[in-house]
Amino acid sequence: EALSGSPASFERCGYCPRVIEYLGGDSLENTTCSFIASCDSKDPRKIRKHPLDELDYLLDEGTSLARSLEDSESVLMHLDIEYVNFDDPASPFTDPWHAFSIQQPVVNVIEELLVKWGIRPLHLITGRGHHFVWRVPKGSASERELADLVIPNQTEPGVSPAEIVFDGTTLIMEYFANEIRSLSTTRCEIPVEMTAVHVGPGRKGIREMVSIDISEYGDPLSSRMIRIPFTAYRKPWMSGMISEMGLEGQIGHFVTLPLHEMDAIQCIKCRQDIHDIASLAKCASVIIPDQESGTRRLIQAYRNSTLRQIHAEYYEDALLTEDQIYQLYGDSCLSDVPGCVVHAFLFPNEILLKPAMMQLVTRCLLANGMRSRHIAGVIAAKFSNPCYNWGSAWENYSPQRRAEFYVRLFSSQIALGNDPLIDFNCMSQQEKGFCWPSGSDCNLNPWYRKLKSRPI
Repeated sequence: EALSGSPASFERCGYCPRVIEYLGGDSLENTTCSFIASCDSKDPRKIRKHPLDELDYLLDEGTSLARSLEDSESVLMHLDIEYVNFDDPASPFTDPWHAFSIQQPVVNVIEELLVKWGIRPLHLITGRGHHFVWRVPKGSASERELADLVIPNQTEPGVSPAEIVFDGTTLIMEYFANEIRSLSTTRCEIPVEMTAVHVGPGRKGIREMVSIDISEYGDPLSSRMIRIPFTAYRKPWMSGMISEMGLEGQIGHFVTLPLHEMDAIQCIKCRQDIHDIASLAKCASVIIPDQESGTRRLIQAYRNSTLRQIHAEYYEDALLTEDQIYQLYGDSCLSDVPGCVVHAFLFPNEILLKPAMMQLVTRCLLANGMRSRHIAGVIAAKFSNPCYNWGSAWENYSPQRRAEFYVRLFSSQIALGNDPLIDFNCMSQQEKGFCWPSGSDCNLNPWYRKLKSRPI
């Protein structure tokens, strides 16, 4: 019996214990996660937290559920990859066979790297891709090494010890993501990008990509959550996509599942059948595995990497206010920018939040001679300025951390040689939908040439 079109059709069928073990315990009274939350809302920035004793009710309602990334006994590691189609956002759900088969080369690279380090994660299949989750115990050598990775000037003042460890985790997960992208770009038919950076049309004329989505590491630990297996995946419906695209009744409801003794294609078939899901719940544990020794090898690989040196150089620069940045570089550095960047500075609310626009701003200001961390200061100043009507958008988040994460990510890729800048041109910006020319002579070529010739 397939799951019907109503979320109420999600009977729990005995898999509530599996949900609880993913929360870090064998009963609701001894779980280790900080909170559970409903996810897949129309505005993903809004976190709707619930007390743990509402779990049964939320499961019976077929609610999309997530658990906190923060944990009282462990440091959780989480990697998310997913298929993104900018021209047909519903395609991962209308044609999941394509979405998952085209990701497989990237999954192969991830598994090769994890095997090299000796990490065996819990592997989940979601609506658009894969989650890989593992943990290290608090108080372990790995946790101490993660805290020791934090570079002076990296952590925001006054944060908790858990947030400091999270800052170290952020660095190794960025390294992991760079390794994945570097190794999978030539294996995958479509672009492989860090986070959901917009891309232009590929060989088939479609703007599609595989996203290595490490965006959660650009926000405070306390604000982030990860999807719970054996619970409903409601994003197409809750986001409004189904009704807006007229797809009511054309996509069956399904749940997030562990990849247990099956491949992704078999899992896609299993996830819509209530009896198959119940059978899987009898034999597939979703306890998040302790992978301390493998994580220590990952930490050491990062310590020995070129990226570690780039990160250290990034944080050599002090944080500056917007006024200090203008005084240091002069007006020309920030005013001599193409029309698309001018538009983003004038209307940052939403536009500048897009990873593709932060990437473009980073490229142009690097070309103008600005240091990477000062570029982050410029973007953070826009995020923090109340005149742009941010409202409660930053209530659970940090403008400085968000800006630093993306600028560090994009500038590091250039320094590593992992960003060949092939889309740093006007035609690509137009194809992505990020072109606002300032005049008939608006052209990105001067900034492209300057950046290509500048040592980063």
